Amino acid sequence: MTLARQPYTTPEQLAVWLGHPAPPEAERLIARAGEDIDSALLTAIYAVDDDGDPLDPPIVEALAAAVCAQIEYWLGSGDDGTGAAGRWDSVSIGPVSLSGRVASTAGATGVELAPRAARALRRAGLEPGRVMAW
Repeated sequence: MTLARQPYTTPEQLAVWLGHPAPPEAERLIARAGEDIDSALLTAIYAVDDDGDPLDPPIVEALAAAVCAQIEYWLGSGDDGTGAAGRWDSVSIGPVSLSGRVASTAGATGVELAPRAARALRRAGLEPGRVMAW
């Protein structure tokens, strides 16, 4: 099995996606997000060239969008791509106040994908992957 070559996007494309300059650590975030996308696509089937790069423009666009969406999600949640950032939930209803850590659920691949990243992959027919008999 050949995984596509990283990266799927550039800091410039990320800046366009975000609507503001990419963060200084953009290249590191792009690499980490690309690893998550690769892990989510372990059973996906799509045409690649000899270097492992996808051939179909819609697939190329979906992978770039998924990486950008994954990074956008991390930035919005205060994560740095390591998954170590905690997310807290706080609810107040009248005199009752509840607070606690929100547990996120990883998909079948063990990777927590940003909702927009998962949608980009699904629209391109890449996720969920399936195993095909040869």
